[in-house]
Amino acid sequence: MKRTSVAPQQTVLRSKTKQLSDTLVDKITSDNPLTAAQEHTLLALAAAVLPPSAEYGVPGADDADIAADTLATAKRHHAAVASALALLEAVARAKHGAGFAELDATQRTALAAGAGKPGFLDALEGDIETASASALRTLLSLVVQCYYRDDRVMRSLDMEPRAPFPHGFEVEQGDWSLLEPVKQRGRIYRDAG
Repeated sequence: MKRTSVAPQQTVLRSKTKQLSDTLVDKITSDNPLTAAQEHTLLALAAAVLPPSAEYGVPGADDADIAADTLATAKRHHAAVASALALLEAVARAKHGAGFAELDATQRTALAAGAGKPGFLDALEGDIETASASALRTLLSLVVQCYYRDDRVMRSLDMEPRAPFPHGFEVEQGDWSLLEPVKQRGRIYRDAG
């Protein structure tokens, strides 16, 4: 019986796996609920919200690694993300006559800075669903969360890039007497059983 080496096959497999994980381009269309235009707008928003900083030595939120995390997370919440991106596009077109990703960096930054503030949706005519406005705030939160999960960003904040569990973090003790009114109020729930 002839024995064959599996080392070359493993090397090829590792190489192919690395290629797939290193690129955002190799995607299965049916696995990605976001369109290419939506992804482009999302990454333009990420770059506007959190640009790179040479002063602090951190990448922008549109960095390839952070963008991959943002897109993967956005897929899990694609309905809310699509709604928020549509709203962002509508506001960009109403205020500037072009889609968000087509605007120059200054216009994108100004729109992104106002996205969660009152009056942001005033440029749009008609009834704006509260869910869409809420989805926009959720999208901004998603971008920020993905950014601060990046090891380079955590190190720039002098934080160890790790999960908080099982080691935990030191938390300064607060004033426990602030809970006295809550304790005195008594039980305000009913037993489930």
